[in-house]
Order: sequence, then C-alpha cells, then structure tokens
Amino acid sequence: QVQLVESGGGLVQAGGSLRLSCAASGSIFSISRMGWYRQAPGKQREFVASITSSGISIYGDSVTGRFTTSSDNAKKTVYLQMNSLKPEDTAVYYCNVYGLLNSRRQYNAWGQGTQVTVSS
Repeated sequence: QVQLVESGGGLVQAGGSLRLSCAASGSIFSISRMGWYRQAPGKQREFVASITSSGISIYGDSVTGRFTTSSDNAKKTVYLQMNSLKPEDTAVYYCNVYGLLNSRRQYNAWGQGTQVTVSS
C-alpha cells in the first residue's frame, strides 16, 4: 500500500559526494518520519539519518557532519546528501518511511535499497 522508489546510488571515489532520493507513493494519509539505514556485507543494518515531518533531523554517529537529510513533504520525498565519503560508507542504503495510511492504520515501509560504493 506504500511504495518507495530510491535513486542516486553509485560508485564514487573517497572524498566525493552522492545524493540519494526516495519518493513515497500509495495510500498515504500522512508521513511522520522519513529516514535512511544502510547495511554493509556481513554487518547489521545501521541507522544513518532521519527527519520528521516538522523538520527535526538526527544522524548516526558515523555520518554526523558529513551527511545531511532533507525532505519535500509535498512530494513525499526524502533526500540524503552524502559528502566526504569514505570507503567504510560502502553499503546498500535503504529508505524508511513511517506514518498513517488513508485507513488510519500505521505503516512502516522500506525501499528496495540502492548500492553506494566508495573506492579508496
């Protein structure tokens, strides 16, 4: 009932930048929070960043000061600007959206993931 489409991943050299986007669609009544997680091979999924509908954002310790998340509520889209990328940022990045459906039931949706690879 909620579809998330991610874009913007790819290959970049260390020190470079990438911008991820995630657009939500479907039977969405409201969005409370949009965010990003990542999972590297052999590791657990890790929190990266999130932003609430009122614009409050938080970040994981490993990306604070380098990554910035923002959103366009009208477009139901969240962005992740990643600067000063490091090889350890290499992972599949997943979009996560939480809110209410038109039926007023809560949902917690995940994107399909987009690969980010940072070469040294």
